[in-house]
Amino acid sequence: MKNILKVYVNAPLILRIAIGLVIGVLLGLFVPQAKFVTIFGSIFVGALKAIAPLLVFVLVIASLASAGKNIGGRFKTVIIYYVLSTFLAAVVAVIGSYLFKVTIPLSISAEEAAPAGLGEVFTVLLNNIVANPIGSIINGNYIGILAWAVVLGLALRAAGEKTKEVLNDISAAVSKAVAWVIQLAPFGIMGLVYASVGEYGLEIFTDYGKILLLLVGCMLVVAFVIDPIIVAISLKRNPFPLVLKCFKESGITAFFTRSSAANIPVNMKLCEKLGLDKEYYSVAIPLGATINMDGAAVTITVMSLAAAFSQGISVNIVIAILLSFVATLGACGASGVAGGSLLLIPMACSLLGVGQDTAMQVVAVGFIIGVVQDSLETAINSAGDAIFCATAEFRERMKRGEKVEF
Repeated sequence: MKNILKVYVNAPLILRIAIGLVIGVLLGLFVPQAKFVTIFGSIFVGALKAIAPLLVFVLVIASLASAGKNIGGRFKTVIIYYVLSTFLAAVVAVIGSYLFKVTIPLSISAEEAAPAGLGEVFTVLLNNIVANPIGSIINGNYIGILAWAVVLGLALRAAGEKTKEVLNDISAAVSKAVAWVIQLAPFGIMGLVYASVGEYGLEIFTDYGKILLLLVGCMLVVAFVIDPIIVAISLKRNPFPLVLKCFKESGITAFFTRSSAANIPVNMKLCEKLGLDKEYYSVAIPLGATINMDGAAVTITVMSLAAAFSQGISVNIVIAILLSFVATLGACGASGVAGGSLLLIPMACSLLGVGQDTAMQVVAVGFIIGVVQDSLETAINSAGDAIFCATAEFRERMKRGEKVEF
């Protein structure tokens, strides 16, 4: 038994996840009655979601309380990267939607509530910022967690060294607990894949194929063209070693967990491997999980334009550019709205003259293709968090004349 456990722990995590994926697919196809397998997926994601808010809270407090004076510039840079990449993702989605105009059958009724406009999105965000910090941790409200952690972290900068040591010890203990949870990823992935394949079969990749292909195509362009260009311009070197490393170690896990919040611990570990400053990335990564939403911007834009095209509405270039801005702002607020990017589609549709009833039918279509769309969206978002977090720090190091390897 000890030998088996040793082999498991020493094997590369990616290999273990790949094995779990294959087993999950096979069980879903040939043993659909083995419903108990789904418990592994729900336990894994549940454990990550449970520990991630606490991890973010204590890491941000400990990092800011002990922070040096040289991390401010990196935060400004990484925020610019996050917002710029999200806007460019919306632009890519606009171009893709015009090149490959897709219409979808809108015969599905939907009764989900959605934000009426940007004003409602910002109201939700502002309310989340001032929400009770304990309640924010319990409910996974990362806007509130970040806000209160920053306030407390800055306030504790005047605390004694012993207090800061205690905070760092608590942070290290929570990080250790997260590392233990991540070791269960192969079993979790097995359960998650089994649930999807068992319920939908391999047909999940054929329903609403055209709109799904457009979404996937735009997201891949963002992931492997736009984001690398931003990195290349910033660092003036080949970006793909960094990009591919982030997608391998962060994107794959995020694809199956379908939760940027649950993937925060994975990104923290990746940043540690990249040799980044913990004081910096422990704040930048949770911030990215909140505002770096390339995949969400693509989803909002593509689905909104598909709704307009399906209704025979002509969208001129000025409105399309405005839609990119709206999608960027909406995507940055997606984490503060129940249902995420899909329920922000009606907000963008209102800009195009698409009625709310029609827009909500598009949302229903989004839920149908969400098995793939949401998975890839999360992978793009989460990997991007690590990519731009690393790029911002490497850029600052290169300015100081330091050698950077990744």
